[in-house]
Amino acid sequence: MVQILSAEKLTLYDLEKQFNLQLATEGPFFQEWKDPLPPITDSEQQHLERLKASYLHLAKRPMLEEMVKMVVLSPLLDMAGFYLPPFYSTSEESIEIREEDEGVVIRGKIDVLVLQDQLWILVIESKRAKFSLEPGIPQALVYMLANPNPEKPLFGLVTNGSNFIFLKLIQQEVPYYALSDEFTLRRANDLSTVLGILKRLGQVLVDPAQLNR
Repeated sequence: MVQILSAEKLTLYDLEKQFNLQLATEGPFFQEWKDPLPPITDSEQQHLERLKASYLHLAKRPMLEEMVKMVVLSPLLDMAGFYLPPFYSTSEESIEIREEDEGVVIRGKIDVLVLQDQLWILVIESKRAKFSLEPGIPQALVYMLANPNPEKPLFGLVTNGSNFIFLKLIQQEVPYYALSDEFTLRRANDLSTVLGILKRLGQVLVDPAQLNR
């Protein structure tokens, strides 16, 4: 009997059980976010400071739908060069998520953007409160596991606008994944690091010879 799993309800435990997914804990499996990153120019740094100021101003009130992507994600992808050749993007159907906050059910959604069939970006949005990034991690891995080109290392980014976690997945006989540290827009240099990692992943997607395996 075929078991149909609802993507928005999957946990890391489910993925470990269904796909034998394993967390890589040894060796330089995911060095791409740790290696010396591409430099951030003075102009880009000024842009990041403006981006941060804009987000902090808007975050004083409930963030409107699409605001996270407009204010934070889109400028970062632009500065990282993902809107220029040879990159292309597609979008996936949104996933609805929900959690309970002090007895109140909060509905949100995860929007999915795919770059170059190798980089999955999941944006978690909520009209009432910020969701943790945790629900987005298994959802990102679900999409990455379903990639039609399993021979390629895959990357992911999960963000709620103020926090960011990067992922890497390699599908061999046993699929392995790893996570970066969690970065936050509110910490001094984290936004610069996020941009640097995006630039680095862009380099890897264009030239796989730069990949850490």
